[in-house]
Amino acid sequence: MPRRPPRKVDPSLDLSRNFRHAEELPPTFDPQALYGRDGEWEVEMGSGKGLFLSTAAKLNPARDFLGIEIAHKFALAAAARLAKAGLTNAMLVSGDGLKLFHEWIPDNRLSAVHVYFPDPWWKLRHRKRRVLNEAFLKDVERTLIPGCLLHFWTDVEEYFQSTLELIPRACNLEGPLPVPEKPAEHDLDYRTHFERRMRLHDKPIYRAEFRKKL
Repeated sequence: MPRRPPRKVDPSLDLSRNFRHAEELPPTFDPQALYGRDGEWEVEMGSGKGLFLSTAAKLNPARDFLGIEIAHKFALAAAARLAKAGLTNAMLVSGDGLKLFHEWIPDNRLSAVHVYFPDPWWKLRHRKRRVLNEAFLKDVERTLIPGCLLHFWTDVEEYFQSTLELIPRACNLEGPLPVPEKPAEHDLDYRTHFERRMRLHDKPIYRAEFRKKL
């Protein structure tokens, strides 16, 4: 099911605390420059409209969150959601997440990595474009703090199963660990807008977690 386009962002909205182009990031990893502190840090690959980031940032004010979204319009829309909520512990980066993970995020630094409903790239000749590829999984293992988790959800069973098969070949994460589905308490009690759409249409969602070994 394709993503619906985001709403236009109010040009008067101040996004200075919540949005960066990848080229505007500090040349080396520097949480102080981004958030004014150096605490626990989580990254979401492919943030869409930013529902997960905004919810997680509200619930965990002591943690800092970075969303990476390659689609510029979606990155701006997600940043606008954060700005409207006054959240200073979450930021969107518009750019290539695979490149950022490989070149910019240091070893043993992330408290969690989140990948929710990535593009399945249905055609066989396009499968190499999938986010959850061998190189990225190696970077996930490298950047996670020991004992911390990779969260992976998708509505595509083939993508889910092929990723479960790929992970033990690509890296040394423990899992898959089960993720129970909980009933939604209100209309936006979902990790992402895509999860909301799937569950409202009674579509299956495949969930797993993987832990970096201590």
